[in-house]
Amino acid sequence: MTLEREISLPAAAAASIEQIIGIMLDSFMAGGDPVHGRGAFAWGIDIERVVELEQRMRDVWSAEELSRGEGPDRSIVLGLDDVALVLQGMAFTEVMSAELPWVDMVRWTSDFVTSELRQHWTDAEWAGFNGS
Repeated sequence: MTLEREISLPAAAAASIEQIIGIMLDSFMAGGDPVHGRGAFAWGIDIERVVELEQRMRDVWSAEELSRGEGPDRSIVLGLDDVALVLQGMAFTEVMSAELPWVDMVRWTSDFVTSELRQHWTDAEWAGFNGS
């Protein structure tokens, strides 16, 4: 993990992240093709990292909390690379949802998750990470 932090997240934010992870995994399972760059693979999303992050989320929150977005705030250790993965997954989700009637909800979720996660690293840390 890069520049890891212990972050306290509300269950609603954890549930939103879980949804994003689920969308990425669905893309892999529904015919994403690493050779021809289709689905989430085309975005350079690493399925092993997605699965590992999903497992860490499920180690902290129960399946019910993640499905309902209800429960106490809990802490999880995330690295800047984890957050970048979630942000990449959100961008993928927004593009794939652009023509769907619920795209506004997707955009709201993206804004919510971004505000919950991005704040834990400085602009300089983000710039250094993006430049590496």
